[in-house]
Amino acid sequence: MTNAKSYRFGIVDWMVFLGMTVLSTAVGIYFAIIKKSKPKQEEPKPTVKHDFGSEKMSEYLLGSRNLKVLPVAMSLVASYISGVTILGTPSEVYYYGTQYWFITIAILLHGFAVVYIYLPVFCALRVGSSYEYLGMRFHSAIRSIAAFMFVLDEILFLPFVVYVPSLALDQVSGINLHYISVVIVVVCVLYTLLGGIKAVVHTDAWQILVMFLSVLAVAILATYYCKDWDGLESRIIFTNISPSPYVRHTVWCVLIGGFFYWTSFNAVNQTMVQRYMSLPSLKKARMAMAIFTIGVACFLLILCYMGLIIFGKYKDCDPKISGLIEHDDQLLPLFVVQTMGHIYGIPGLFIAGIFGAALSSLSVMLNCTSLVVLEDIVRGCFKMEPSERVSTILVKSTIIVLGFVAVSLVFVLEKLSGILGIAISITAIASGATFGLFSLGMLVPWANTVGTAVGGIASALISGWITFGTQFTIAAGKLGSQALPVFVEGCEGNVTMPQTTSVDQEQVLPLYRLSFHWVNPIGVATAIVVGALVSLVTKPTDMKTLDPDLISPVIHRFLPKECFEGRNLPQKSERKTIPKS
Repeated sequence: MTNAKSYRFGIVDWMVFLGMTVLSTAVGIYFAIIKKSKPKQEEPKPTVKHDFGSEKMSEYLLGSRNLKVLPVAMSLVASYISGVTILGTPSEVYYYGTQYWFITIAILLHGFAVVYIYLPVFCALRVGSSYEYLGMRFHSAIRSIAAFMFVLDEILFLPFVVYVPSLALDQVSGINLHYISVVIVVVCVLYTLLGGIKAVVHTDAWQILVMFLSVLAVAILATYYCKDWDGLESRIIFTNISPSPYVRHTVWCVLIGGFFYWTSFNAVNQTMVQRYMSLPSLKKARMAMAIFTIGVACFLLILCYMGLIIFGKYKDCDPKISGLIEHDDQLLPLFVVQTMGHIYGIPGLFIAGIFGAALSSLSVMLNCTSLVVLEDIVRGCFKMEPSERVSTILVKSTIIVLGFVAVSLVFVLEKLSGILGIAISITAIASGATFGLFSLGMLVPWANTVGTAVGGIASALISGWITFGTQFTIAAGKLGSQALPVFVEGCEGNVTMPQTTSVDQEQVLPLYRLSFHWVNPIGVATAIVVGALVSLVTKPTDMKTLDPDLISPVIHRFLPKECFEGRNLPQKSERKTIPKS
């Protein structure tokens, strides 16, 4: 049997891969250099005071808030579907069954929460950075802490975005993955540096087409070549309604946990909010979010289906036990090579899709992090007002530095296999705590700065306790795997199942046995409950003095009428207005 390591690209594969990659880069450079921004007069352009110190920086970081819905929506999809998602989702279904498919329902539900609860607040305030809201609602210290958490979170995740596609291309080309990672970062930094958000968005739009085309082509061909549909019943699971929070995938944990995780990221994370704010109105931001939600749900449906097809091929001989692969995320590349490697260009198209996923995710992270450094750290935390020239140098220097960091951390990632779990744990801690802060501000009118700070700290502590405790317990071998059975009866040669040692999980602290789906909801709930209670006992905010724009519209009916007095009067000079859609 051919394995992913022994397979090498043919001439047609290289032509397809390089053609797709060159086109992606060309699109970015085109919008960065040739197609300069020209203000459109399709709808009244609002007077916006917030421009990062200059119109030029507003154009670079937000596209002057005048981008188009479809490219932005496609950019949202492209940045979320990373190489980790493409390779990890089929593996999840292969080992744990189709119950994970319910994540698509959670994704559709979370879209309603984002567009009706959180998005109207950001659009009414016309923030440039999502963390600017925390400064308006509470105190600049809360804003600064959230901004620093975001920057740390992005730095930790940068190497994963680069490493996964580098490893995949290394396996089929023989080129050292470090050379590949340098190429990925240089290409991405180049068009992000030159063109800002406009180059990022339009390049993402092209790359999502490449990603979707590659995954769809593989799914269709896989279906055609699948000759044995028997035996899949062990992976087809849709009715696990167990109330136990310790089961990895149940209807409840996937729906509830998935809903909270997706909402916590897509409602308030800067990488998403920056694209929402690049659109001219709330109506168009909602349209982009709707397209994004449907697009991502469809994409994940296909990836989950691929996991089932892969099990159909390897149900009698697990590739990992038989030694064909070393890691779970190599399942899909191996499947592509063994099933359709004889079809000229398909492996090249598949790797091009993974490569495009890396470029899109990385470019968004670079652009958004540079904005947060300028707006929330330099201008917000340190109260500095850099000139247009200094702002430009600062933003572009940040992008270059982050590129160097990404390449450097790939070397670290290659040596420390356990760092993946730690980095993902930190990401989960940050997303839950930060989302809790925003939810307190928008949904709990009496929340104050002290309560919010205590709630955020409590959320980070409980989430950190659970995630790191779980990681250490797994590393110590005290938690058994919940993976479904795999088999080796059909393998060639002498392949035997590895010996497994039984563990008494009842001796493990219950918090460490929780399904990973529950970590985010626990963090969010802790932040909201603790923050709300502490606010009540430490001089709650006088709701009569609240600016209703800072509170979600779903709560407006519960606010005192004094909040809305004078709403027809001219706005304060520092308030930004938004045209009605």
